[in-house]
Amino acid sequence: MKNKCWLFLVLAGLLLGACEDPIEPEPEPEPEPEVDPEIVEPFVPRNEAINDGRHVTAYVTYYGSLTPDPYIVTHINYAFAELYMVDGVYQGFKIQGKESRFHTVRSIKQSNPDLKICLSFTHGVANADNKQGGSFSALGKSEDNRKRFAADCKAFLEKYELDGIDLDWEFPGLSWSGAACDPATDCDSYIAIVKDLREALGDKYEISYAGYCMDKQPATGGWRYVDIKGMDPYVDYVNIMTYDLDAAPHHHSALKSDRAYRDCVRSVQAYLDLGISPKKLVLGIPFYGRHSFSESPTAITYKNILKLDRYKYRRNQWDDVAKCPYVETMGGVFYCGYDNPRSIAEKGKWIREKGMLGLMYWEYDQDDANGTLRKAVWNAVMTP
Repeated sequence: MKNKCWLFLVLAGLLLGACEDPIEPEPEPEPEPEVDPEIVEPFVPRNEAINDGRHVTAYVTYYGSLTPDPYIVTHINYAFAELYMVDGVYQGFKIQGKESRFHTVRSIKQSNPDLKICLSFTHGVANADNKQGGSFSALGKSEDNRKRFAADCKAFLEKYELDGIDLDWEFPGLSWSGAACDPATDCDSYIAIVKDLREALGDKYEISYAGYCMDKQPATGGWRYVDIKGMDPYVDYVNIMTYDLDAAPHHHSALKSDRAYRDCVRSVQAYLDLGISPKKLVLGIPFYGRHSFSESPTAITYKNILKLDRYKYRRNQWDDVAKCPYVETMGGVFYCGYDNPRSIAEKGKWIREKGMLGLMYWEYDQDDANGTLRKAVWNAVMTP
């Protein structure tokens, strides 16, 4: 009888145990939510901004979808138009992508007549009805080509009531995108192109170019990059591309960093050392982070930086020497450098101290839905 009672108790215990809920493991704690640093200075409304010719320039692309806010920029560079060259002979140019996009962007001048919209030219090819025919390198070798190009630019600006031409040849004497190059002639050809443009456009229209982080450099058979001093008499200002100056594990747009291949301070100094007025210099701001030039992902937009997996990445890490934030992995590995409102404010303070013309950014659609970076750029330039 005792054995039966003992067996009953054992079976009852097993049954009761089987009915209990299994012990669940402790959930992994949620990472602390990241809060972007606030803009230190209050937003400067347009009607209170000091109107002394400062520039806030946005590159707006043909493949973008956003219609720019006309009240937080002074200039828009519409990117891009491309050259049509056949056997070295200039045939004309066309807007890349759908013309409807271009007309949407240019129509915002109706809201703000003070806004300036310029047409930006690339040396690349994107339109299906075009092919690489030598681009700027071929254009610049022929006076007839250059003159007809300049005349077409003037006619286009007049037809669509635009304000200028921006040239984005990356770069004379060097082929990074399959376009033709000729180190023996490209630097001089670029000067000839802007000279003929200036003669055709006069002082009514602006001429600018996307500048590199250094002056022209010797290359096999000639030179590469841009002859800064040679271009200066014919252009109103330079949009210095102070981004993509390096990649992880270094900052690509540091204000100052000896570890990076180049930084903003050294890039601007290259122009100042050649006697270029700071009033003709516009500093570039990236709306993206640069991870690599070869490994995927190569770059990540600011709006996607904000969406990075919080279990894998930490953003808003601050480098007080570079005056820039960066993203790192949870293992502490530098993933990409980028710009946020804090770093943009630092750059704005620096350019104001240097007496520079303003800031530009690539590109409008890479910002977040709140316009965090573009508002920060406006503020950085317009703050007294």
